[in-house]
Amino acid sequence: MLLFKYFENKNKSLTFHINETLIVAEVIMSSRNTTSIITIGFMLFALFFGAGNLIFPPLLGQAAGENLFLANLGFLFTGVGLPVLTVLALAISGKESLQSLASRVHPIYGLIFTVTLYLTIGPFFALPRTNTVAYEMGIAPFFGNQTSNVALLIFTIVFFGFTLYFSLQSKKLIDIIGKVLTPLLLVVITLLIIVSFLNPIGEIQPPTDAYISNSFFTGFQEGYLTMDLLAAFVFGIIIINAMKDIGYSTKKQLILSTSKAALIAALLLGIVYSSLAYLGAISVEEIGYMENGGFNISCCLCFLLWFVWKNHTRSNCRCSLFNNKYWSSNVLCILFSSNHT
Repeated sequence: MLLFKYFENKNKSLTFHINETLIVAEVIMSSRNTTSIITIGFMLFALFFGAGNLIFPPLLGQAAGENLFLANLGFLFTGVGLPVLTVLALAISGKESLQSLASRVHPIYGLIFTVTLYLTIGPFFALPRTNTVAYEMGIAPFFGNQTSNVALLIFTIVFFGFTLYFSLQSKKLIDIIGKVLTPLLLVVITLLIIVSFLNPIGEIQPPTDAYISNSFFTGFQEGYLTMDLLAAFVFGIIIINAMKDIGYSTKKQLILSTSKAALIAALLLGIVYSSLAYLGAISVEEIGYMENGGFNISCCLCFLLWFVWKNHTRSNCRCSLFNNKYWSSNVLCILFSSNHT
């Protein structure tokens, strides 16, 4: 009898330790899955936040002026809401590729739709924009009023060479984009936003003709220019496959996890778009209306850096930055000239 009780107590103790271990393992797994979802949400934000997403909100802010709220709200509907709904629709569909999804209409339609979509967000429209926006903002200003096709060619080769390298690292895509590039991008944008709120460049001006009436629907149309609605068909497949790689296998798990990641991306996009639109709206008084959103951001950066680094009033800045879109010489003047007053 004593021996029986001994083994019974031993069995209960062993069962308790096993259950305790399983609970700890479940908590650790849940924590890892939460971290992975957040990382994938950051990755989705970075995938959506491309060249057009950087240049269109400031232009909208400049044009909308005092009607910024409604115009920005319309922009968010098509620039954030519809792409996020597309990603969720892909998760609900259970399809593993864009072609299989489009083939539900007809196999031929599925092939044509897939090829057309990839060409549209690839070599025909979106892909060249990523390269040219980076070149126009970072390289072209250093050539002044001269255009250099050779420099653009070299930059294009280097730019897409790096792009190809990172694209081929498919297993590291989440870590590269979600854990490295996105946090760096958010830090830079956050600093820009904080400084612009603490030290506004100017007052918001009256709206332009296009935004005097129906500003919401004008912004609604502008949101399509980001092309994120089309890109969402591709990005959604990437996100779903990433969810499967971290262990989500059932349809319910995929829908729930994808929804969480999509909401994270939507929240970040909404904050960044709204802030960039505000930055564009307050910049008109000092730098005027600009045709290029990239130059608008560049001028705003230079203006705000002048305030932070030199700690002078704006009236003390005598450089011709705001009358010249090729602003690199003025930036260098501000940063390196100790006698600049």
